[in-house]
Amino acid sequence: QVQLVESGGGSVQAGGSLRLSCAVSGVTSGSNCIAWFRQAPGKEREGVASIYTGRGSTYYANSVRGRFTISQDNAKTTVYLQMNSLKPEDTAMYYCAPAYDCYTGSPHNAFGVWGQGTLVTVSS
Repeated sequence: QVQLVESGGGSVQAGGSLRLSCAVSGVTSGSNCIAWFRQAPGKEREGVASIYTGRGSTYYANSVRGRFTISQDNAKTTVYLQMNSLKPEDTAMYYCAPAYDCYTGSPHNAFGVWGQGTLVTVSS
């Protein structure tokens, strides 16, 4: 059973930084990529960054490229999202999930399972 636990969200001023963490367990097959998604109030959920856990290749949405960095720990059980130069438009609930189509920059949730998310609020 896939389990996802996101943490690290908070409130920051524009230009600030946060690092999100995603603890992943229960993925035995069907996906070799983990992605971060976000959903702002009144908007659809979108993929912002993804990483292939085997070779470490990373992909980003245009809106965050150059500001966000996705990485994983050596045990490949935790995926991080370092967010720098945050903007008010980055305000959203952030989720992680095993994904497919990561190489396109627009990942999709592989199993339809979501964690509780972690809230990021950026004030101007």
